[in-house]
Amino acid sequence: MLIWLAEWLTQFETGFNVFSYLTMRAILSTLTALLIAIIIGPKMIRALQRMQIGQTVRDDGPESHLSKAGTPTMGGLLILAAIVASVLLWADLTNRYVLVTLAVVIGYGIIGFIDDYRKVIRKDSKGLIARWKYFWQSVIALGVALYLYSTASTPAETSLLVPFFKDVFPQLGLLFIAVVYFALVGTSNAVNLTDGLDGLAIVPTILVAGALAIFAYVTGNTNFASYLNIPFIPLTGELVIVCTAIVGAGLGFLWFNTYPAQVFMGDVGSLALGGTLGILAVLVRQEIVLIIMGGVFVIETLSVILQVGSYKLRGQRIFRMAPIHHHYELKGWPEPRVIVRFWIISLILVLVGLATLKLR
Repeated sequence: MLIWLAEWLTQFETGFNVFSYLTMRAILSTLTALLIAIIIGPKMIRALQRMQIGQTVRDDGPESHLSKAGTPTMGGLLILAAIVASVLLWADLTNRYVLVTLAVVIGYGIIGFIDDYRKVIRKDSKGLIARWKYFWQSVIALGVALYLYSTASTPAETSLLVPFFKDVFPQLGLLFIAVVYFALVGTSNAVNLTDGLDGLAIVPTILVAGALAIFAYVTGNTNFASYLNIPFIPLTGELVIVCTAIVGAGLGFLWFNTYPAQVFMGDVGSLALGGTLGILAVLVRQEIVLIIMGGVFVIETLSVILQVGSYKLRGQRIFRMAPIHHHYELKGWPEPRVIVRFWIISLILVLVGLATLKLR
């Protein structure tokens, strides 16, 4: 919204032109989301405590987690409020990619909110039944996929960019819909599974969102795209504002979520953030790179799949507990050690993902 105000004010003072620059608005988006999260965070935490919206803890989990019982959850509302407010203030709201991303943020946030509401308010341990959660995730993902496919105006928008190879951009055709679907649903659930320790999910999310901001910037700039030999896709540059809003909101949430956490994000945060990372990767055509940069999310998800599959097929468990971060806790690693080491791994993977821009 403020970009329109700045454009109008430039007729009176040319200095307002500074707000037309994407880099300036990216910085302001980060700071706005950060400040919103830090300012409203304490009030939201107190409100959640008054409503007794507390975390439930698995009886079969690490003993150190028993003290977490009752810690306010649904803190993801804080993240989503900061992201949406910052994007509304600093992004070009006529950009269809920005609007699609906001739809995913809100849509997946609603699914997560219903799940959390049933768990902590109605005391239904199952929350939103898995098949219904998956159904609504699928509805949103397919709706977004069909919209993007039907409105694509250039071949680059529906091609697959293969990292580390020059001029390898196979046209997906209808397979594009499947790629979008799995990117949104898969990433959403992967981040949800990772959200099990204080700050474990939010820092990799911040790192991946920051990297996607770089991808969005160069993909939406014809000069950079040509130099780096990647497809130029108009409109994607504005997604930098969304990415930096996620970074700012994530940092603000980490202020309260760092060990020992004062609040947890809950499904309302993890499902929405995962879905948003998925749609951002799709729009900048970096779905494969997302798998690399989000390697921590991938490992956590695979650990659950392998654990369940092994137990059903062989009657034996591979890990002491899944997701894998609990396995290391049960091996005796202190929670902060598990968290920080996963952060380091995430940083390394994000750097590898960024390296694909030049190593082609």
